[in-house]
Amino acid sequence: MRSAILFPGQGAQFRGMGADVFGRYPGLIRFACDLLEYDLVALCLDDPDGLLSQTRYTQPALYTVNALHTFERVRREDRPADCYLGHSLGEYNALLAAGVFDFETGLRLVKKRGELMAAASGGGMTAVLHTTASRLAAILAQDGIDGIDVAGYNTDEQIVVAGPAGPLSALHAALERRKIRFAPLRVSAPFHSRYMASARAEFEEHLRKFTFADPDVDVIANVTGRPYEKGAVVSTLSAQLVEPVRWTDSVRHLLSADPATECEEVGGKSLLRMVEKIRAAATPPSLPDPRT
Repeated sequence: MRSAILFPGQGAQFRGMGADVFGRYPGLIRFACDLLEYDLVALCLDDPDGLLSQTRYTQPALYTVNALHTFERVRREDRPADCYLGHSLGEYNALLAAGVFDFETGLRLVKKRGELMAAASGGGMTAVLHTTASRLAAILAQDGIDGIDVAGYNTDEQIVVAGPAGPLSALHAALERRKIRFAPLRVSAPFHSRYMASARAEFEEHLRKFTFADPDVDVIANVTGRPYEKGAVVSTLSAQLVEPVRWTDSVRHLLSADPATECEEVGGKSLLRMVEKIRAAATPPSLPDPRT
């Protein structure tokens, strides 16, 4: 049976994370604290200044904790995965696990990514629930709402959108009139949308300072919903800032190789719940036995 490891992204952080692994990797933790120039352990365990939910702190912290859990799998000699997937920020942990770069390189990348994304402002993101992408597009067209981009396809009926404050408010009103549930996300800007174009350009320049290997095993990219192609790390990671997270397509590609693929999520269950919804939607309902 094929196996896949899933890595969550921003939103999966919580106070106390890393308590089970920090003590086993004191050297890496000291290095991370020096590079980041703050006490990463205090941030994760106690969050005394309430910074853990801020993008520039969330991303390096979550990357580090996910990385330590990956190293724990190796230390325990757990079975290597046949495929890795990460949701948004989690894709960096998937690439680390597949040997594309080392811990230090990944930390430098997510530090810069977090800084660029934190510097963006002027909008936000909203998860639209129990609604398909085509239905959402029809609502936007019917109400003449411009400026909204799809930022993520989490499942067939959970779509994340991004845009400036005005269009988002108009969309919220349109959804309320139709009694469609939605949840504004606690982010400072419209990530994974056209509005991150300037951040993308600067991040691509930063990415070109590093050398990347090709993945040892398949890593399914958010941007394409397909495994990384050779030599495509810079273009794919920079595009991720302005393109939607195609999680549904990614999971469908994973399951197309083996519908019974066993999935394990690092640090939580939210991605596994999405996988099960996608798996269920792709499985035709069983027909009743005509003999009964």
